[in-house]
Amino acid sequence: MTAGGAIQLRAELQELKTVARPRITAAIAEARAHGDLKENAEYHAAREQQSFAEGRIAEIESKLANAQIIDVTTLPASDRVVFGCTVRLIEEENESEGEKCYQIVGEDEADIKAGKISFSSPIARALIGKFAGDVVDVQTPGGIKTYEIIDVKYL
Repeated sequence: MTAGGAIQLRAELQELKTVARPRITAAIAEARAHGDLKENAEYHAAREQQSFAEGRIAEIESKLANAQIIDVTTLPASDRVVFGCTVRLIEEENESEGEKCYQIVGEDEADIKAGKISFSSPIARALIGKFAGDVVDVQTPGGIKTYEIIDVKYL
């Protein structure tokens, strides 16, 4: 996991513990005050929310406890593609589409719209270990695509 991903998970954990938990507890208490719990839809909905929140808290705590956090800014800068680096690419056959820029991150951090791809994605697997200037063939669901690595940055 990247250092940025760890910060985001810690922020989500803090939000769940300090905001969501008390809100859900208050909703359960209010629903209990309405009487019969067997037919109380508000109570059951609040309990379900509590279950989801507690499950997410446990999941995040487990991920943070077991994660190996890599701060790419502490690595010696080079032209080699590694986990956490940002890579600028251009597709050989569709140069008119322009450059693509991706940061290689952990699976939980992946967000293609934000330019973050999982290290286990086909593109990242093909790029890791290569250098700026290399040409890489990537097996995608749409067929083999050829990319040239323009630049590698350790941001």
